[in-house]
Amino acid sequence: MLSAKSLFQEILDNDESFRLFCSIAASGEAQGGWENARIAALVPQSESAMAPKITRHGADEDKHGRIFNALMKKRGLKPVDVPSDTDYTMLLEKHGIGLAHEQLKADQPLTVQDIVTYLAHSRVTEQRASEQMDLLRKHFADHPDIGRAVRMISDDEDNHLAYCHEELLRFAYAGHGRAIQRTLRESALAEIRIYRDVSLAVMAHMGRILGWSRAKSAVLAAGIHAVYAYERAGGWRRMVSLKMPERRNALGGPATTAAEFA
Repeated sequence: MLSAKSLFQEILDNDESFRLFCSIAASGEAQGGWENARIAALVPQSESAMAPKITRHGADEDKHGRIFNALMKKRGLKPVDVPSDTDYTMLLEKHGIGLAHEQLKADQPLTVQDIVTYLAHSRVTEQRASEQMDLLRKHFADHPDIGRAVRMISDDEDNHLAYCHEELLRFAYAGHGRAIQRTLRESALAEIRIYRDVSLAVMAHMGRILGWSRAKSAVLAAGIHAVYAYERAGGWRRMVSLKMPERRNALGGPATTAAEFA
């Protein structure tokens, strides 16, 4: 019987599929680290108090990238090039979600609206990351090889999501509510489509590596399409709601290290 646990266990047990999984994850985290570092450097003067939190966000993403690379190194594996159709972060940027990389490469300070856009985009993508890591934590928190990494990354993603909620509510109270809701909706509807496409691409690559039958691949593809249908019908709304988190000032301190991994 196919399940999330059995599927990931199969990927984990094979060096080539594990290497591809970690390479995709490490690349995305490193890209997120760069984006947050640039946003922190360009934050407008009126929001300078946010800069340390954005820096912390980026440092966490960089740490996650190092952890995935360290997991590969532990098994004597080297990263592989990430197939373009599995590059979630770059596909989001290509479709205009978040702040354009050309803008982040320039030295022009960002506007408050740019920061609102960044936070709305992050609120959507961190929802996805938090849910994915929660699923892995449910099944692999005690795994001897990846359990510690899963727990650490899951905690960080929950912090990132709490930070986005708190900061977006602050901006909503300051009069940006309509812009926030519009950007959240646009980001969520684009994200669920890109997540579907990336999921199909990742499963296709894994299927070739692991020699899945056509029937198994078809069942997995049908499951991915079913998730998209649910999200398109209304599941996306969980990505746009805002509530004050239990974890207040979640990124207010220094980033935790991962010396045991990297």
